Amino acid sequence: MLELASLIARQARYRPESTAVVYAEQRLSWREFGERVAKVGNLLRARGIGRGDRVATAAGNSLELLLVYWAVPSIGATLVPLSPLLLAPGLASLLLGAQVSCLIAEQALLPVLQQIRDQLPPQLLLIDGASGDYPDLRALSAGQSVILEPVPCAPDELYNIMYTSGTTGEPKGIMHSHFVRAMYATLMANALRMTPESRTLHAGAIVFNGAFVTLMPSFYLGGRYILLRQFDAETALATIEREAVTHVMLVPAQIVALLAAPGFDPRRLASLQCILSLGAPLLKADKDRLHAALPGRLYELYGLTEGLISILDREDALRKPGSVGVPPPFYELRILRDDGSSAAPGEIGEIVGCGPITMSGYYQRPDLTALALRDGRVYSGDLGYLDEDGFLYLVDRKKDMIDSGGVKVYPRDIEEIAARHPAVHEIAVFGVPHARWGETPMAAVILRPGAQISAEALCDWINAQVGARYQRLAQVVIVADFPRSAAGKTLKRELRAPYWSASGRII
Repeated sequence: MLELASLIARQARYRPESTAVVYAEQRLSWREFGERVAKVGNLLRARGIGRGDRVATAAGNSLELLLVYWAVPSIGATLVPLSPLLLAPGLASLLLGAQVSCLIAEQALLPVLQQIRDQLPPQLLLIDGASGDYPDLRALSAGQSVILEPVPCAPDELYNIMYTSGTTGEPKGIMHSHFVRAMYATLMANALRMTPESRTLHAGAIVFNGAFVTLMPSFYLGGRYILLRQFDAETALATIEREAVTHVMLVPAQIVALLAAPGFDPRRLASLQCILSLGAPLLKADKDRLHAALPGRLYELYGLTEGLISILDREDALRKPGSVGVPPPFYELRILRDDGSSAAPGEIGEIVGCGPITMSGYYQRPDLTALALRDGRVYSGDLGYLDEDGFLYLVDRKKDMIDSGGVKVYPRDIEEIAARHPAVHEIAVFGVPHARWGETPMAAVILRPGAQISAEALCDWINAQVGARYQRLAQVVIVADFPRSAAGKTLKRELRAPYWSASGRII
């Protein structure tokens, strides 16, 4: 049997007065955190929730949400984290599709919940106060016992259903077992050089799978986990300095925001040992700025929630510029040609991998599972290559690749060049229709605060820098922001859509 809940009990026994969790002004020791988890678990059990039931959450970061994350698997139920940014139709669809028995939400979601009242699961609890027919989880759990008898779980039992953020289409429910989450704990603790003394800051939404990359190892080791309600550059800087944070995980847009913050000073971040970039490629220009300000701290993680991963260690960050690293122990990465054969070093192909964090499949979608999982391997849909030393380099997503007159154009190549311009804050290159070539690249750009340059002048500058004629941009548009998933990823599909709407082509 594999009881992840035993991690909390273990830390509460052997590190009872060490700080476990910091959220806003709240600080809980391992003993206090364990007692609070037990109270929530006993409440859910008293309301008839048990082994195999699906418990969904739809709330922003909070201490209560973190308690629920540990209480649900403790009683053998399956966790289904959902974004609080979902609109009524999307939320109703996922609740029904995942066969949810209990929804734990927050009051901010009440207007959405009222629209789908007839489609809500039998049980609904609010984490931040009662409202009408919906009771308050905190109040109800207060009187519960601090002793929880966890349900023994087999390694292959379902731990969670994680819905993808929909950057490439309809969200899919990715199933992870208890064994997979245990492997997140051990593999990532090793890869990120974490110890029981590590202090980990999480500034993004814990609804997404990336949160488990540092959540699981921190709780496995008994370190300190510091959670922000949401990302804000100044708040993150102040928290890192005040709490002497050693490990922080950020998406590239957050790294860029930190570097650009008025209060940024490397001396405030002297405690940091690990800055983990994940979620999207960190452009070289931004990487260089980070190395200059905070040398020897950058780790990069490339991965899919489905269970594909490589990690660039801080010791290799300068030795292998542009790489996203190597697979962790017990994991295999391969690059395959279109015919399924293995590509040679330096040859671009599809990134495929298998190992102990591989998903069980997409929930109730055997058709999609068969496409993504073949012979136990995850087919990423991403293009890349391995060098002679086995280090992985990303090229682009297959779906983002631009086919211009039969020539493969990789948007990231152009983005790397454009990011060198001092006025460019963020850039997204994508393909748009072209009468002769089929499609051609264009770019949407967010300018740095105070930057003054026209779209035409920027387009001319980029086109003068690119290495080939087929990389020249047809157009640059300057925008205030990009459409993003709730995880902060740029939705290129939505950027492309207006330009392709009249073509009849599905993008």
